[in-house]
Amino acid sequence: MRRRTFAVDIDGTITENGGGRIHLGALNALRYMKKLGHNVILVSGRSSVEGYLLSVFGGLNTIAVGENGGCITYGANEHIMLGNKETCIEALHAIRSEINVVEKPVFPRMTEVVLERTFDIDDAVKIVNARKLGVALSDSQYAIHINSTGINKATGFEHVMNKMGIRREDVIAIGDSATDVPLFKLSGLSIAVGNAHHTVKSAATIHVESHAGDGVVEALNKIAPTLSES
Repeated sequence: MRRRTFAVDIDGTITENGGGRIHLGALNALRYMKKLGHNVILVSGRSSVEGYLLSVFGGLNTIAVGENGGCITYGANEHIMLGNKETCIEALHAIRSEINVVEKPVFPRMTEVVLERTFDIDDAVKIVNARKLGVALSDSQYAIHINSTGINKATGFEHVMNKMGIRREDVIAIGDSATDVPLFKLSGLSIAVGNAHHTVKSAATIHVESHAGDGVVEALNKIAPTLSES
């Protein structure tokens, strides 16, 4: 059997539609992929520690890419930081000097700043670009993230690929937001769940009709016949 590596988003993808709870059917389906011998790695806008803990208790590979690629956790005390939080904090101060933004109460971040979705992201992008602050803003639908320029889910997952010897053609990415698009471009096969924006669906190899966790179950059932290919 040809081993595949699933790179899977969390919020809006393996959650219940319209809520932050994990969709147990989706988690069980992914765990079954792991039992078959495939890799299942969470790649999220949440902290890598949250992703890592979900992987441990969920029976997936105990590796997690978090902070939209800014931080990778390989173990309880092994964190690889690709982003620079100081640069992101500087950008936060610059944005705050011109528009009202609120930091989101989240699990502590090591490489990014996370904001509530209470402002127009385009206004903030204009500010940081005008000041050449070396950051990029993205909307995960869960929050607005400030990351170092060049940091995204693909750059974070490439670190995992290099460490584990994973080939691009063996990667299957599943997600729902614009932050998943760089990962889609890195993958051999990419799948957008039903609640994804049409621009995200257009960037994916295929998309399914069902939303969030139901969409993951539908996607895995849809591609199951191809997983036995050598």
